[in-house]
Amino acid sequence: MGLINRAKQPRIVFILSILTSIFWCLGQLINVYYFTIIGVVFEILWFPMIALLIILPILSLIFFVKENLNLKSPYFYSFLIILSTILFMLLKN
Repeated sequence: MGLINRAKQPRIVFILSILTSIFWCLGQLINVYYFTIIGVVFEILWFPMIALLIILPILSLIFFVKENLNLKSPYFYSFLIILSTILFMLLKN
């Protein structure tokens, strides 16, 4: 048995995509440095979130193709969430 159960893997990738999206959208929409503790948490988490922003779409796309391009796959929706987050970040500025 692997590190992550095969049945839970799509759910984990999907939840990580949602959390990454929420993190970056909130970082763009609100002033995270207004409250010191929120700014500290943001500064601690920004590097892992950048890594997830790069790794998750690649991982989702690979698993989506492995599932024979099933549109009901959580990997497909994970890819769409991360892609929309990246587009939001690029077009917001």
